[in-house]
Amino acid sequence: MTVHSNSSAVHCGQCGKRTSLVESGILAAGIVVAALGLHSGFSFAAESAGAPAMAPVAAPPGEYKLDKSHASLILRASHMGFSTYTTRFSRFDSELTFDPKNLPASKIVTTIDASSFEMDAAPQMCLDIMKGPQMLDTAKYAQITFKSERVRMTGSKTMEITGTLTLHGVTRPMVLSATYNGGYAGMPQMDPNARVGFSAHGSLKRSDFGMTFGVPAPGTTMGVGDLVEFSIEAEFTGPALPAPAAGAHE
Repeated sequence: MTVHSNSSAVHCGQCGKRTSLVESGILAAGIVVAALGLHSGFSFAAESAGAPAMAPVAAPPGEYKLDKSHASLILRASHMGFSTYTTRFSRFDSELTFDPKNLPASKIVTTIDASSFEMDAAPQMCLDIMKGPQMLDTAKYAQITFKSERVRMTGSKTMEITGTLTLHGVTRPMVLSATYNGGYAGMPQMDPNARVGFSAHGSLKRSDFGMTFGVPAPGTTMGVGDLVEFSIEAEFTGPALPAPAAGAHE
């Protein structure tokens, strides 16, 4: 990136370098601040008005909805043993019942639009196979659903989530390894609802769900791997911040 300046020329080489670095730093900082504002949905009006800094308050218990702008569902599978192909579902939703003081009582239901399966730069023929009768058969099985049944803590913030996955018309047990990344009750005039975040991962054999097309023959890797690994990153928004008490100072 080239930074142009209308200031008079600087004859000292070192001074010129410092000026360029400072200008580049200011520009980079401005880009970062703008990006945060665009992608988070936060308003920085409170900060520009000189609002005092506040320590975040822990997220409250309650019902939480997926923040789709801060969520991803990534899939990985072997492609003929030559690479681990990475793809994703782009449309999914989730409802979470959450209590930070009692994580094992949490419950989650996730629904995935099967037709939102995406393959960057892949030939249309490959995408047609993946969405067609040989594989996902999205015309017949429009949704993929996961429902939790039990949460077992494996650490202070790590857990195993046991539930059922319904995929391609087949329902089977599924275990996710998950981490609670933290949360807060909200930030006045910036993020007025509670927010929590989780990371999770797991794996499945697609043949267990009736999708055997292209599975490599025993002892070979020629085909698309039976084992599918997946990773989930998700933020959820929850109860709104309580209204300020009458007479409270702004």
